[in-house]
Amino acid sequence: MDLVVFLPLIIIMGAFMWFASRRQKKAMQATIDLHNSLEVGDRIHTTSGMEGTITGISDDSIDLEIAPGVVTTWMKLAVRDRIVDDIDDDDEFDEPESSATELTERPNSKTDS
Repeated sequence: MDLVVFLPLIIIMGAFMWFASRRQKKAMQATIDLHNSLEVGDRIHTTSGMEGTITGISDDSIDLEIAPGVVTTWMKLAVRDRIVDDIDDDDEFDEPESSATELTERPNSKTDS
């Protein structure tokens, strides 16, 4: 009787673990594919938020230029993603619309009575 009660719970937990492991394997494969496709000249983000351009690649590390003439060495595992420039030729010279509003009066100003 106890097995019949716990059987659905065990099946649900097993299915959850199977789907979670599939998702994790897909994410890991995407990261491996990214690391294998890196090339000199690619702009990247690191896991710590640093942006830079790859100037050299070895088996386990990359040389990253973070400022003109400043090259640092990072592990490949620190690469989070590649920066992709999505600049449209038509939008290049358009001025961005501002979402700022102008305040004409201070809301907490004291008025003389």
